[in-house]
Amino acid sequence: MGRSPSIVPHVAADQDVYLVLEDFGGRLGRAWCETAEEDTSRATLMRHMIDGLYEHPTRIVAFNTAEGWSRDVTADVADELRRRVVEFDEVTPSLLNFLDRAMRH
Repeated sequence: MGRSPSIVPHVAADQDVYLVLEDFGGRLGRAWCETAEEDTSRATLMRHMIDGLYEHPTRIVAFNTAEGWSRDVTADVADELRRRVVEFDEVTPSLLNFLDRAMRH
């Protein structure tokens, strides 16, 4: 019997990986967004959130397989985005909704 391919990303062994749970609504429900391997860093996540790449992000998790940890970082990301949002002239409605939802939880 052959080995199954690993689902662990082939990023640098010590890199934290960030994934977004998106609410697609209705019958589609929630799903983890497909993300290119090189787009799983915190910096890229923040840029994508600010740019409005995610329409209804509901949860963000981070993990590092080399260090053996994973955690929900939704509140941490929302706090950082709240501090940074003052730097921008315009903020996408999806980001404002995410910040509002994250503050209520």
